[in-house]
Amino acid sequence: MDAPFFEANDADVGPLVRIRSLLPGLARAEQRVAKVVLEDPSAVATRSITEVALAAGTSETTVTRFCKAVGVGGYPQLRIALAADAARMQARVNQMYGGTIELDDDIATVVNKVTFADARAIEDTASQLNLTALTRVVDAVAAAERIDIYGVGASSLVANELQHKLHRLSKVSFAWSDTHLMLTSAGVLHSGDVAIAISHSGATTDVLEALRAAKERGATTVALTNFPRSPIATSADHTLTTAARETTFRSGSAASRIAQLTVIDCLFVGVAQRLGPAAAAALDPAKDVTGTHRLGVRQDRRRKRPHPMTPDHLHR
Repeated sequence: MDAPFFEANDADVGPLVRIRSLLPGLARAEQRVAKVVLEDPSAVATRSITEVALAAGTSETTVTRFCKAVGVGGYPQLRIALAADAARMQARVNQMYGGTIELDDDIATVVNKVTFADARAIEDTASQLNLTALTRVVDAVAAAERIDIYGVGASSLVANELQHKLHRLSKVSFAWSDTHLMLTSAGVLHSGDVAIAISHSGATTDVLEALRAAKERGATTVALTNFPRSPIATSADHTLTTAARETTFRSGSAASRIAQLTVIDCLFVGVAQRLGPAAAAALDPAKDVTGTHRLGVRQDRRRKRPHPMTPDHLHR
């Protein structure tokens, strides 16, 4: 199983991205500290450890444990990291009217906030993506005899997109969103196959059951989730994480889907590279048979010879 958190580009990951991702896996008292930090990171950067402990209704020892759990070492290091991160993020948020969408926001403000959140989801996802894990997943998918992809709800859209991409590379792949079909598919997998579970929360029982069943059958298992300590992440051989933030009016938002699509696009390109000339040929626009179904595109293909059984007067 891969390391649960960031690796190759660890230095680029801000503390707030770390804390949001690890929040579900923290102890309850540590979660209270996390919420205090996330609610006002710039204020926490100026507070003493005693003040933060009081605000979270816990002890200074718990605050220190929280700091270690999110990988910043101690409270002094957390304050420094928060100050730098908050200053950088606040400048960007202010520029785009950022923050939470309010009931009285006009449509221009809504557009700015939504697009900013979506763009930030991509940037944060890229900054924290475990490149070693991604490389291993690319290798496994490129060599796989069969790839089964599990996702329900909005995550099923991402599963279908990945299946479509892999199908273009002539990889035998299936996307499943029905619980019974997922479990049935998992039951016929074996060593050499790959099962990919997609869940923003990482706690969707349907995909978790299918992923575990696939693992029992010997398949290589992959989790794509926003939370590296979630159940599907800890159950998978390899974990790929996103870093999308859901806010008011945006639970299950496009930002989480966009972040997932970013990861699967990186996976797709990596697999195409591994497959070499065969993949390049499959993706050649000149060989795209769907081109004849676009108005104004390669109309010469539409001028087919008349069928020999067609009456002569229809040939004219």
